[in-house]
Amino acid sequence: MGWFKDLLGTSNWQTAAPTPTVASGPLGMAQGKAVRFDTTLALLLDGSTTVRVPFDQAIWSHGWVDLGQSNKLHRYYMDDEDFWLQIHVTGDDQIESVTLFNYLSYVTVNSDAELQRLAGPNSQIGLPGYNHNGVEYSREWGTEQGQTELVPMTEQVVNPDESYTIEHHSMLYARETGLTDRRELLLFSVEQDEEGTVSLSTSLGISLYTTDLSTI
Repeated sequence: MGWFKDLLGTSNWQTAAPTPTVASGPLGMAQGKAVRFDTTLALLLDGSTTVRVPFDQAIWSHGWVDLGQSNKLHRYYMDDEDFWLQIHVTGDDQIESVTLFNYLSYVTVNSDAELQRLAGPNSQIGLPGYNHNGVEYSREWGTEQGQTELVPMTEQVVNPDESYTIEHHSMLYARETGLTDRRELLLFSVEQDEEGTVSLSTSLGISLYTTDLSTI
């Protein structure tokens, strides 16, 4: 789908690096392990966010994104496909943030016209503010007064059956929840897989403390 690269201005599109060896990640996370969330977390968040906290979840796949300058995103996708966890680390796995995400939607894009409508110049994505279900979020990436370009990144993913690469063009929004150090995040990502299929995913997340979860 050449129109995908043209529309999103992906002149810096790069071939993915070789897939690293899977190993235990930050907080002991790894494919095949399970995540247990603090039993009081859902009650604490109730009324401040619509992000749902799952019961114990097995990790089906592990993704990672090298952001450069010693920054990396680890992403853990659960057996229940509605949930995924992101851990931002720097240096030797120094944890900067932990976020629990719920997938809100996943839409396959079939043409450039549809992509422009969903995530291009004709959409709200990339504007300084975004209204989602009556809730206002502020853009986290980009300094433009108007619409800004989506941020490109390459994700390597491994699950028990296969390993593959996904090209992302993403935009992040956030709002304060009123809870200490807990922000609600709204993440849009235009994704292209190795077969050339283009999709738009929308995820809603909440900031976690490292003490909110553990591996089992």
